[in-house]
Amino acid sequence: MKITRFNRMMLIVWGSVVVSLSGCNVDGVYRDRQVRTTPAIKIPNLLASPKDHEAVDIQIADAREVDLVEDMAAHRAKYHEGLAKLREYYEVHGHAEKAKWAAYEIDGLRSVKAFRFLMDAEIPSDQLRADTSIPEADALLAKGQDLMKRGGHGVPGLYRQDLMVQAAGVFRELIETYPSSDKIDDAAFYCGEIHKEYLPDQETLAVKWYERAWAWNPDTEHPARFQAAVVYDYRLHDRDRALELYQAVIAKESAFDSNVRFAVRRIDEITKKHRTVSATR
Repeated sequence: MKITRFNRMMLIVWGSVVVSLSGCNVDGVYRDRQVRTTPAIKIPNLLASPKDHEAVDIQIADAREVDLVEDMAAHRAKYHEGLAKLREYYEVHGHAEKAKWAAYEIDGLRSVKAFRFLMDAEIPSDQLRADTSIPEADALLAKGQDLMKRGGHGVPGLYRQDLMVQAAGVFRELIETYPSSDKIDDAAFYCGEIHKEYLPDQETLAVKWYERAWAWNPDTEHPARFQAAVVYDYRLHDRDRALELYQAVIAKESAFDSNVRFAVRRIDEITKKHRTVSATR
């Protein structure tokens, strides 16, 4: 049987499901208690140790890193531009097969998450404000949500990483093109969901996106604080930050009853553990 690109992707996805069912998956502790969130495939890094997921502050290493990143970005842009010109050339000159090759390679690039590597470039400023109704931004939000749905959001068996990456790109486009839109907090929340659930080893980016959602709109309708708290708690093992956010859930996200109940329980558990540790010192 010929192994197509789609077949390879499905084998990877179902392999991840088997692995996650056979091991101890902490995510299951809280997923069934969340409101307005859905189960999804978390692609595990089977070689990672627990320390690989500890909270880190991603800083610039030195000036050389900035130079390397800028150089890489320029080459990346040139590569995209070259492929597009090549495809156009083949189409104009009637080389249909080669035009398909170029189109296939361009399509493959859309399924790859292109990092910006420098946190200030990766995550927009927390000074934006979601306060203006902009129809074009609304349309981009709907487009991104549709891509997430078609990519398997809420239906793990239909998971397609390429569509999830495209969805993240559309949400990013919304934020960068319409930074005053009243939908930027929605876009940030969905970026957090994609980085948390569908792309491997990106917990640090996920919590940054969740944090932007409520920074841009303190009254955001999404359970961004709760989602960030859970990631800090179970994946990054930063219980102090998790405790702070669980308290914020009670104060700011009371509409999500089951999340609030979970936050109350975790606050009690984390606090008791802190007391026990302090008593033994």
